Amino acid sequence: MKSFKNTIKTSIWISLGMMLLLGSCKKSETDGELGAAPTSAQVQFTATPTTANANIVQFTNTSPGFKAIWDFGNGATAEGNSAQASYPLAGTYTVKLTIVTDGGYASSTKTITIANTNPAMLTDPAFTLLSGGLTNANGKIWVIDQTQVGHLGVGEIALQEPNWYQAGPNEKATNGFYDDEMTFNMNSLKYTYANNGTTFANASNAPGIGGPTGSSDPTVNYTPPTNMTWLITENNGKKYITISNNGFISYYLGVSQYQILTLTADEMWLRCLDKSNAGNAWYLKLIRKGYVRPVIPPVQKPMQPANISDDFQATGTVTWNAENIDFSRGYTNPFKIGVNTSATVGYYEKRTGNDGQYGNLNVTMPYRFDLAAKNKIRLKVFVSGANDFTKVEPKVSVKLQNSLLGGNAWQTQIEIVKTISITQQNQWIQLEFDYSASAAQTLYDKIVVQLGGEGHPHPGIFYIDDFEFK
Repeated sequence: MKSFKNTIKTSIWISLGMMLLLGSCKKSETDGELGAAPTSAQVQFTATPTTANANIVQFTNTSPGFKAIWDFGNGATAEGNSAQASYPLAGTYTVKLTIVTDGGYASSTKTITIANTNPAMLTDPAFTLLSGGLTNANGKIWVIDQTQVGHLGVGEIALQEPNWYQAGPNEKATNGFYDDEMTFNMNSLKYTYANNGTTFANASNAPGIGGPTGSSDPTVNYTPPTNMTWLITENNGKKYITISNNGFISYYLGVSQYQILTLTADEMWLRCLDKSNAGNAWYLKLIRKGYVRPVIPPVQKPMQPANISDDFQATGTVTWNAENIDFSRGYTNPFKIGVNTSATVGYYEKRTGNDGQYGNLNVTMPYRFDLAAKNKIRLKVFVSGANDFTKVEPKVSVKLQNSLLGGNAWQTQIEIVKTISITQQNQWIQLEFDYSASAAQTLYDKIVVQLGGEGHPHPGIFYIDDFEFK
């Protein structure tokens, strides 16, 4: 079964960040705000090295009552009238403060000079893991981990996983994605993005690097800037990579900050936001260039003949997972006729909309099915003629899958589909799904039952009973 959806949820995003900030300002927060647009001359701030560490600078907005947005010139940003920024490396940095009022916004800049490098500020292991350390003069090169499921993925913003879509191995081979090289150098914290002339971009954000407007992710002819730096910061226990000068990592989403989910000397998994779609969180898996992942054979479950049955009483012997459907076991049988006069059955409702396109009922067993010994699945279904079969499909599908493949299990599944004729509707019928032709297969441990077809957003109501694989 496909784990991704062809249409990804998007949320309304106000394209002008300044307007978003403006709308969040309350009167209680903006005493003395200007009715007219502010000017650059009114944007004033101080920069004071802290007593404990001259490489940590305290910034204070001296323009009373304004919303303050900082760009510290080191790749990091912040909001608020008072903020601190860290500068581990000696150098000259341009700090930008933007203030927002009901009348508009304005910015001013100030140059600060850090006299000495402070190696003690670069002791976070993430600096060395990402770059190879100060002794690695050429830095460390990272590439997209193209052979791994989920090297590009997207999910809802509230989660920390790509629950909507994960790219399969080498799925984006023709998109100018896998030849990108990202180099992190701890010396001067220099970041280099080599894209070999083209960059793979998110469709909604592609115009930000000169790409076209459209519904499909384009490959854009793009020349990256050469004066980019990187920094690792920590906020509320989470570590982030921030890249300066609007830099990014391979897939363009209009953002420059990436949360580090995992990081080793050879692999990293990152999460970032989406400038144009506020409800989306994106994920990237990368590996060190030249790294060859050791091949670890999957741990196989024991194999045995299936021994599964469920009569859908209130308490059953099978723990079904209802994936994007509305399901109820122990449901009063509304049609006690024909081959099924059971008191209770299973209620299966296919959902409306994109979420329900691939909805199903599934169970994963602690063993692999010995199809040479047991290879027939039987169940009873009631397909109501009240469904709109010009939209929902009068189909019953049973699939055997290998759960070790995760979201890509559908790629190697065995599926048998039964189409329910008009004369079979509005009555209980007994169906048999015969897998004897696949008796030699030994990898399947998961059963998927799907009613109403897939790949469409239309609803339907069905009933099932007396499942048996034994």
